[in-house]
Amino acid sequence: MSASPVALTYEHVRAAPKVLLHDHLDGGLRPGTVIALAESGGYRRLPTTDPGELGAWFISAAGSGSLERYLQTFEHTVAVMQDRDALARVAAECAEDLATDGVVYAEVRFAPELHTERRLGLDEVVQAVLEGFRLGTDRAAAEGNRIRVTCLLTAMRHAARSREIAEVAVRYRDHGVVGFDIAGAEAGFPPTRHLDAFEYLRQQNAHFTIHAGEGFGLPSIWEALQWCGADRLGHGVRIVDDLSDAADGTVRLGRLAAYVRDKRIPLEMCPSSNVQTGAAGSLAEHPVGLLTRLRFRVTVNTDNRLMSGCSLTSELIDIARTFGYDWADLRWFTVNAMKSAFIGFDERLALINDVIKPRYAELIG
Repeated sequence: MSASPVALTYEHVRAAPKVLLHDHLDGGLRPGTVIALAESGGYRRLPTTDPGELGAWFISAAGSGSLERYLQTFEHTVAVMQDRDALARVAAECAEDLATDGVVYAEVRFAPELHTERRLGLDEVVQAVLEGFRLGTDRAAAEGNRIRVTCLLTAMRHAARSREIAEVAVRYRDHGVVGFDIAGAEAGFPPTRHLDAFEYLRQQNAHFTIHAGEGFGLPSIWEALQWCGADRLGHGVRIVDDLSDAADGTVRLGRLAAYVRDKRIPLEMCPSSNVQTGAAGSLAEHPVGLLTRLRFRVTVNTDNRLMSGCSLTSELIDIARTFGYDWADLRWFTVNAMKSAFIGFDERLALINDVIKPRYAELIG
């Protein structure tokens, strides 16, 4: 007789191995660290210097229902991440926090061009963050929490440095940078503005994901895939605009949605963030439920842990309670994410077979 499943509690989910593909470094700072770095760096524009109040302010300010307003909260975090020590500290704490949350593999993204206000070069920014990840990973291991943290370099879609940053990503791909991304407001800034960067990355056999289908609809997704060649979609929630109800009660997939599902293109879904920005009306209405039922390649992510007041554990707990998911479903999300990571096939397979599946087998019973 097999053992009964372990109760799906917060503590048990936190202890389970998890994989995170969509997490922004400048969206995951500890409130106390924001305050400390602001003080040491002479930044005086924080709305409060009380850690509890500041954390609450970020969540409230980010919950306006507008992606553009949501993005404005980053003015404060980016402002305190403008020197080597600050970048290394934030990266180290990110690695520690994710490891404490049970994340065994993470791809954390950041935009080097946003951290050059004090004359750091792009390479210096990347080097500081990578050093911070190494330090945080070592600290986590000393506490018994093993994690591998890699990073994606992001270019801002409203700027004109994407080719330059793509070249930096390729330059550091053997040192912890596993891919490239573009981010920022979608409306008015289509991904095709950055074709030069994407063509270069393809020529270099490099991986990239694109924020698409979050603040804008199907054309953004279509361009990201069919013009730019994205390996994954950042968010991609608006792919549901290409689904319709058939007369027999089933769901009919349009050409683009069918392509995304057939090609197993990973969707980097971030439920709490999507509700905050208005991409989904509520968690119960979030497309993650329907897309999971239709077996798209769904992954669950945090996006910005500070702005959403979340962790990967809380995101998984919330969707499990909302949609009735069990340990087998959480294993499915986790394996999906690991399959979709930008590291080598052998490395992905080792984490799936040696870490993820054995632990979930114990939890499922």
